[in-house]
Amino acid sequence: MNNRLQELLGQQGFVVLDGGLATELENHGADLDHFLWSARVLDEEPELIREVHEDYLAAGADVIATATYQASFGGFERAGIGREQGEALMRLSVDLAVRARERFWSSSEHRVGRLPPLIAASIGPYGACLHDGSEYHGNYAIGRQALRDFHRPRMELLLETQADLLAFETIPSLLEAEVLVELMEQYPDRQAWLSFSCRDGRHVSHGEAFADCAALADGSEQIVAVGINCTAPQHIPELLECASGLLTPLVVYPNSGEHWISNDNRWAGQDRKTFPVRDWYERGARLIGGCCRTGPDDIRGFRAELLEIVA
Repeated sequence: MNNRLQELLGQQGFVVLDGGLATELENHGADLDHFLWSARVLDEEPELIREVHEDYLAAGADVIATATYQASFGGFERAGIGREQGEALMRLSVDLAVRARERFWSSSEHRVGRLPPLIAASIGPYGACLHDGSEYHGNYAIGRQALRDFHRPRMELLLETQADLLAFETIPSLLEAEVLVELMEQYPDRQAWLSFSCRDGRHVSHGEAFADCAALADGSEQIVAVGINCTAPQHIPELLECASGLLTPLVVYPNSGEHWISNDNRWAGQDRKTFPVRDWYERGARLIGGCCRTGPDDIRGFRAELLEIVA
């Protein structure tokens, strides 16, 4: 099994992820006030997604994530989008990332000191399709089998595309993580990273110990990185300490420190946009990027600092 992430880590000592896709789409004028969120743009302004991918590559991202976090067949159906069109939109999300990578990599100046970027097909939690903020608490009224039935079709489709790996993102509970790891066992030649939303420095959003959730990765050949995303930056150091004994590389891409108000479809609270990249690296993080409310300037800064660290 060819571990592309491990190749990047072995050659440069770190991997820079992209930043918030929805955040940057809004900065480009997209209207995301809809339950499909960034997946809506796939249907209405797909080339805008490609432009944002290119912005992140130019800023120094080694990995770009597709616009499928919010995409699900159930969500598309709610929006009047049938199964066939929904499948086409999910494939389009990967095609847009592929085209962005090809356009970026076709310039010789972009290849100086860089390795070929990877594409991660984003898979959000069940709660993302509900659009009620439940990816930040995980209190779903469904069980293990329903979670399998929800995730399997989208996984199967995205694994047939040119994406290099899957990104299980903002997973709020041990149960949902277990389901995703079990599903990956059906595809022994494919890989994913597993990233949790956390409510403090020791627990995932649903309440289980982050250490227990992250330990799933060491028991799976398909999970090639594990960590935290869409979590306030101040919790990251303690969370990394909780996972310090793992063999699997650690991934970190926090939000800006604000919190999501689902009823108003907005972020609120204090923007604590301080990202101590060196501290995260020293605590074991090797895949570092940003989530909601972060952008290309942040990613540019992350890459510059990581280059200084490994120099």
